[in-house]
Amino acid sequence: MIMYPTEYINYLIHFHGDRDYFECHEILEEYWKTVDRANKESIWVAFILLSVSNYHYRRNNKIGAKKTLQKALSIFIKQKHQINDLGIDSEVLLEQLKQRLKNIEANEPYQSINLPIYDQLLIHRCRSLCDRLQIRWQQVSDLSNMDIVHRHLRRDRSLVIQERADALKARRLR
Repeated sequence: MIMYPTEYINYLIHFHGDRDYFECHEILEEYWKTVDRANKESIWVAFILLSVSNYHYRRNNKIGAKKTLQKALSIFIKQKHQINDLGIDSEVLLEQLKQRLKNIEANEPYQSINLPIYDQLLIHRCRSLCDRLQIRWQQVSDLSNMDIVHRHLRRDRSLVIQERADALKARRLR
């Protein structure tokens, strides 16, 4: 049995469950920083950018959605072998993302997508965790849930603001 990082599993749960793309980004960004921080071409960066693209697209920010999806696609193409190692069909994913880019460029409305996971044990694990969390696996985005659709506007940023202020102060003291 293939062991996937817990953060990746959690990413998949949010990506396919509550469609909280902001949370997907947060989860994998923290993980990426611990395992591959210096690598801007990391497979984790591609998944982060994919969730950011979906977040922008759902909010009708087509410019942001297109830009981040193009970056994600570029990395996914370079890291194609790693996609398969993560239980996802790379050929299907790349075609799916190219089509999504066309949809964005054609000003098509946002629609939820599901990653082409081929590893049945991975799907089973994600579904089980979704059941425990009372989240329906592969549900479509609830566009009326403003707490998820506009999450970046509704979150508490006091910790981020404090960390930035502390970092600025530390730089000034050097």
